[in-house]
Amino acid sequence: MDKQFLDGWALILGASSGFGEAAALALAESGMNIVGVHLDRKGTLPNVARITGQIEKLGRRALFFNMNAASAEKRAEVLAQLETEQITIRVLLHSLAFGSLKPLIAETEREAISQSQLEMTMDVMANSLVYWTQDLVRNHRFDRGGRIYGLTSAGGARVWPSYGAVSAAKAALESHVRQLALELGPKEISVNAIRAGVTDTPALRKIPGNEEMIRMAKEKNPWGRLTTTEDVASVICLLSHPKAKWVTGNVIGVDGGEFIVD
Repeated sequence: MDKQFLDGWALILGASSGFGEAAALALAESGMNIVGVHLDRKGTLPNVARITGQIEKLGRRALFFNMNAASAEKRAEVLAQLETEQITIRVLLHSLAFGSLKPLIAETEREAISQSQLEMTMDVMANSLVYWTQDLVRNHRFDRGGRIYGLTSAGGARVWPSYGAVSAAKAALESHVRQLALELGPKEISVNAIRAGVTDTPALRKIPGNEEMIRMAKEKNPWGRLTTTEDVASVICLLSHPKAKWVTGNVIGVDGGEFIVD
């Protein structure tokens, strides 16, 4: 374990699978305790138990909440628990992947994305980062010199059928990251977006045409393989080190060079 991380706390939004799971385990291995917010039904709760068990086996605390991370009421519950236990957050990772994959334009109103679906996608996958940050900072639950990360993708700048709402949310998330980096600079809190390459996660498997997306990524990636959640988690650990504090306001590609290849 790294003494720089020991006994600090990381808050992971979307902690039960994909990038959130990998980051939770990597940060715990580095010495951090983990607050995890996730939304799981009965069938996937055993995986949550496995994750918390692994964290605790490393000698770290795992404080997990099964709730909607985009709900203001539920967010208040987590903040209240943090205050009760006098927990302050050193690392915040926004890894929420829940949104509409309907096209913007379709032959019928039913087939196209609705206003409520578009707004929900933006709120969950982008705006909720701002709301969590606001509450943590306002309630003095964020460490000076901390780190904030938002998970983005090539979809923030490129298009894919039925990905319009998520693409817009990723672009908004990147914009929020830049603004937060500006406003949190005086508190020495660094804020960055992590642009992961195509990664075989449960979220990716929900995107129509994901098999073609995987094939294309493998074909053009200089390393000849997909990005893994562990690749991304390792970079998050590196950037969370105190010596990386001057890296802020960026969209950082973690993709083996995939994005630069046409």
